[in-house]
Amino acid sequence: MARTRPSSRWSRSMGLRLPVVNAPMGGVAGGRLATAVAAAGGLGMIGMGSAGSVEALARELAHAAGAPGPIGIGLVDWVATARPGLLELALASAPALLSVSFGTDLSWAERARAARIRTATQIFTVDDARRAHDAGIDVLVARGLEGGGHGAPELATLPLVEAVLDAVPGPVLAAGGIGSARGVTAMLAAGASGVWLGTALAACAESLLSPGGRRAMLAAEGTDTIVTRAFDVGMELPWPHRFPARVLRNDFTARWTGHERELADDARARAELSAAAAADDPRLAPVDAGQGVGLVTAVRPVSEILGELCSAS
Repeated sequence: MARTRPSSRWSRSMGLRLPVVNAPMGGVAGGRLATAVAAAGGLGMIGMGSAGSVEALARELAHAAGAPGPIGIGLVDWVATARPGLLELALASAPALLSVSFGTDLSWAERARAARIRTATQIFTVDDARRAHDAGIDVLVARGLEGGGHGAPELATLPLVEAVLDAVPGPVLAAGGIGSARGVTAMLAAGASGVWLGTALAACAESLLSPGGRRAMLAAEGTDTIVTRAFDVGMELPWPHRFPARVLRNDFTARWTGHERELADDARARAELSAAAAADDPRLAPVDAGQGVGLVTAVRPVSEILGELCSAS
């Protein structure tokens, strides 16, 4: 029987062959990954996370120059506020999609709209969805608690997608815990206009993930993640308390999750964390991963991964 590829009205309107967007994972989703996703038929996103900067965005945009499909940019609200010029460069680059998440000020969407740039933001509750819709944001990313990296652990992906689709009109992308063709099919069947894939692509051949991070992800099971603020406190990152991170469990999370106040006063522990991150040692350093991490078993090219996730017999 011939294989069919999933599609949606939204993905076709974006000129995509697949209803797939890679999550703009900081330190992972660079220009090479975005280009590979675009070549495979999805929307490739360049991510600027906690360490995002004008220089880093310019470098990754250069790596995506000449991409054979649409390229978007994803920013973190508080990082864009703290790094003058970052949002301006993103706007000047005229991305196919601009996503800014983890903030309450949605006025950036007006600037994008004036530049005729389509917009997206991650939402975690129905109230988030209504605020984003009222701000005129084009597509909502319903990120469930299964997802890796930072997010509000409010609802699981499927209940969130269903609730948001009942509450607001317009396209909704499903994010969190999606790591197989069955998962993609289930989210599209529930009414999502596409999927926003993070963990499933994080260890791919084209990502910026470190060798140690890759090894840790490939060895992990779906039960090996934890939601914690320990790394944000230990690295002195000003992430809002509402947005802890889902990461792989390790020695650092075992010691400090639930003891963040003590950690904030422990200079030695913070120095050890910094040294572990510099040495790419996942026994202490953070590795973002969602609950679908157990489905990531090999380093493969994006084209192979998306071909598997987006085909059905």
